[in-house]
Amino acid sequence: MYKINLFLLSLLSVATLATAQFSLPVLPYGYDALEPSIDKQTMEIHYSKHHDAYVKNLNKEVENLPTLGKLSIEEICKNISKYNTAVRNNAGGHYNHSFFWNTLSPVKSEPSPKLLAAIVSSFGSLDKFKEEFNNAAKSRFGSGWAWLIVTEGKLKIISTANQDNPLMDVVEVNGKPILALDVWEHAYYLKYQNKRVDYISAFWNIVNWQEVSKRFEN
Repeated sequence: MYKINLFLLSLLSVATLATAQFSLPVLPYGYDALEPSIDKQTMEIHYSKHHDAYVKNLNKEVENLPTLGKLSIEEICKNISKYNTAVRNNAGGHYNHSFFWNTLSPVKSEPSPKLLAAIVSSFGSLDKFKEEFNNAAKSRFGSGWAWLIVTEGKLKIISTANQDNPLMDVVEVNGKPILALDVWEHAYYLKYQNKRVDYISAFWNIVNWQEVSKRFEN
């Protein structure tokens, strides 16, 4: 009986691996690397609890809809109107957080000359761009995200609700995201409480401009 149970358990494990299309990406820095802008406890909970939950729940949807597992997360987002709310929320949560982690860094950097020129052309100056981006993040009612995107060859700042993103065919303005800020309360509340403005200001200290520039130039 013991051997049979082990055999069944192994089969279950294989089946689970076969349907677990999506996985939590490796965080490119330690939980405490972004302090004081983002504290260690918030980073650990945000990554290992919130993001991990989106991945697990998305894989549950893959079990119910196997064809979903044959698609990339970008393909799912671009056609999100075809799927239910659970797929929309969890695919968005997985994509958005995977994107977000890589646009943060403990290493100081600056926009590339090409990106800086595009920012100045679109917004007047880097400071003016930051002001407009901050306003998008501050004015998002409830939970959501602020984004810098490329759309129709131009830079544009937009905001999306919940876990929606600019790739989705259900948002008002589509485009290629190159920078994002998570303004869900779980992203900042342990350190900043209700002071979202302070969190947004601190964000600029940890932007990975090398990654943002690469996304823009590619």
